[in-house]
Amino acid sequence: MHICLVEHGLLPVSAYGGTERVVWYLARELHKMGHRVTLLCKPGSSSPFARVLPLTHDRPLSAQIPTDCDLAHLHFPSDELLPIPSLITNHGNRNSCNPFPVNTVFLSKNHADRYGADAFVHNGLDWDDYGSPMLDSPSRRYAHFLGNAAWRVKNVQGAIRVSRLAHTKLLVMGGKRLNLKMGFRFTLDPRVAFCGMVGGARKLEVLKNSSALVFPVRWHEPFGLAVIESMYFGCPVFATPYGALPELVDEESGALSSSATELAYSLKHLERFSRAYCHERARELFNAGRMCRDYLMLYERVLNGETLNSSNPVLQVLQEEKFLPWNQ
Repeated sequence: MHICLVEHGLLPVSAYGGTERVVWYLARELHKMGHRVTLLCKPGSSSPFARVLPLTHDRPLSAQIPTDCDLAHLHFPSDELLPIPSLITNHGNRNSCNPFPVNTVFLSKNHADRYGADAFVHNGLDWDDYGSPMLDSPSRRYAHFLGNAAWRVKNVQGAIRVSRLAHTKLLVMGGKRLNLKMGFRFTLDPRVAFCGMVGGARKLEVLKNSSALVFPVRWHEPFGLAVIESMYFGCPVFATPYGALPELVDEESGALSSSATELAYSLKHLERFSRAYCHERARELFNAGRMCRDYLMLYERVLNGETLNSSNPVLQVLQEEKFLPWNQ
């Protein structure tokens, strides 16, 4: 099969980039399984295992999809009629009643349910790129937050609150101590360290030496790569129960609550959680090979003329509140 993967971003990703990372691993797994891959993506991209074509904004997408491909897999919403069979993965949230195309795939069961859809595939990563998690290391003396701290739904202030209540040092990946993007924010607490927008070896080093992920998001998380990356390194997850998080985190790999006090209590009792269990859960359930096989089943359905959802997915309930509940 010859699959065209279409993504706005630059591939491969070198630092921050969630969707790009998923698309790259999907492309590589498809190649490993014997399929031909074309990447239609941001100019400047490159790949040793796929044909790479530049995606431009001055021509219709239909004119850029190679007709020698069997199927196009887009990683952003589009209503454009394409010259070959296609499907779309929706990686985000849309708080409107505008419908998605019928062959839209979501990132979790919760994500699909909220749009009245059936088709979803959990993200997966190639753990061989992440190195050894050093599960027996005794030097894990801090917890971490991983996400764009300027985005208020990620609730870095909630993570700081949890760490204070638990008397635990917190390293914030994805933010700075002084933040002017969303108004004036300055964090004085010396027990909170800020790493900025880190990726690559620095990010892996922080994860390898962390004891836990604090992730009290205040929106319906479509998936949560930060969660599975942290679990791979043996970090239990202390998060809010929104979106896909109950599908990723079970009682043995972390705790879910909208209460800072309850999350702090669980964080203070890390001995209840097994690093090895968290690691194996990430490896077994959220790997790139499983993700690729799940997508291949959907590709076959589309090529056989089936639709992936019974009707065009559309948000079932508009979210009127700006942020989901959080009890400090």
